Amino acid sequence: MKAYDFCLPNQDGVEICLRDLKGKWIILYFYPKDNTPGCTTEAKEFSELLDEFEKLGAIVIGISPDSPKRHCNFIEKHGLEVTLLSDEEKEVLKAYGAWGKKKMYGKEYEGVIRSTFIINPEGEIVKEYKKVKAKGHAAKVLEDLKELINS
Repeated sequence: MKAYDFCLPNQDGVEICLRDLKGKWIILYFYPKDNTPGCTTEAKEFSELLDEFEKLGAIVIGISPDSPKRHCNFIEKHGLEVTLLSDEEKEVLKAYGAWGKKKMYGKEYEGVIRSTFIINPEGEIVKEYKKVKAKGHAAKVLEDLKELINS
């Protein structure tokens, strides 16, 4: 399946477009909110493994509805290495099915469904993860990426 093309601002307000990354493997992960426990764990784990992803020719990008300014604070506070994009309109979240109904304590609400996609150099989604548990997820994605590259 072809990956939905988009352009979103990063933590520095610089617009990043998916089409400009063609030719590389892309790890696109969607997360609910900066500076929350699960999201911090996930961002730190992706940051810790970033060198390994880069050795495989992959770029890791996190997307949430938070503003570029919030992303900047999040990166500084936790020493993150990953690029974070801001989808305040939730257009990209919806396009990837990472926005929808969730339940917590019996209440239903709309929110980010923690999801990750591996996009190959041709711009196709070759693996997707829905309703991700943050802890250990980055290592699993790295393992799967290695398998995809070697297959």
